[in-house]
Amino acid sequence: MISALNQLVDLVEEHLAEELDVHGLAGALGTTEYHLRRMFSSLAGMPLSEYVRRRRMTVAAAAVVRGEEDLLSIAVRHGYGSSEAFGRAFRAVHGVGPGDVRRDGGPLRTQPQLRFRLTVEGSIPMDTRLVDRPVFRLAGHAARVPLIHQGVNPHIQEHIAALPQEEHLRLKALGDTEPEGLLQVCDDLDPDGREGSELTYLHAVALARDTPVPDDLDVIEVPAGRWAVFRTSGPHPQALQKTWAATATEWFPAHPWRLRPGPSIVAVLERADDFSTATCELWLPVEPA
Repeated sequence: MISALNQLVDLVEEHLAEELDVHGLAGALGTTEYHLRRMFSSLAGMPLSEYVRRRRMTVAAAAVVRGEEDLLSIAVRHGYGSSEAFGRAFRAVHGVGPGDVRRDGGPLRTQPQLRFRLTVEGSIPMDTRLVDRPVFRLAGHAARVPLIHQGVNPHIQEHIAALPQEEHLRLKALGDTEPEGLLQVCDDLDPDGREGSELTYLHAVALARDTPVPDDLDVIEVPAGRWAVFRTSGPHPQALQKTWAATATEWFPAHPWRLRPGPSIVAVLERADDFSTATCELWLPVEPA
């Protein structure tokens, strides 16, 4: 995986002014675009699209400062159809327009070329099991919410709090298969994992394929497949979020598995009354790398 990410970085450099064929590269490297984008954003701390934008404007800024070409020529060479479009992109990265930089020499915000290296420190205990599951369904109450990487997501908190207590009890009684209990389900995630991008959150339980689902519940059909299940315990949600991050930095690079499209599921096994601490299971859909 680390080698694939470095080849992706090299491809970015070779085609800064062009549309990246991430799908084709992923296929040539024996992985998938979905997994490649998810691992890039997790390890780089930014979406691939943002890295490309920053690198493109870093290289363009050098040309602007040199002053050997007019701004329109630089814009076209870097994939922009007009000086105005180039100026907007340039300002979004550097905070000033290309004309200002040509006159004053800055300020500039440089994005160095990334290089990924595998350092497995084992700082996060990874209590993991692999589970093969037949087709099942997730049934519950859905909402579209923004992705927030750190801390409690207030939009999810508000969605859950709006459900009456008897509805939590009804859902829990409906569940009849693994993962057990009330579940926190995230689906339709942006493969780049961009902060603020929308996802579908489902407060749900898991049902066997043939279990009837009440008409008032939203449903996600989950195909048969393998899951990596990570058990976490400690301050909530910090312990869960640290383990989630460690799956990208430590577990996936060291194991012959990759993410496949599908929902991620958190099962809360035990928790304090105020939810300050919890023991959870994080279920991620995987396939052989």
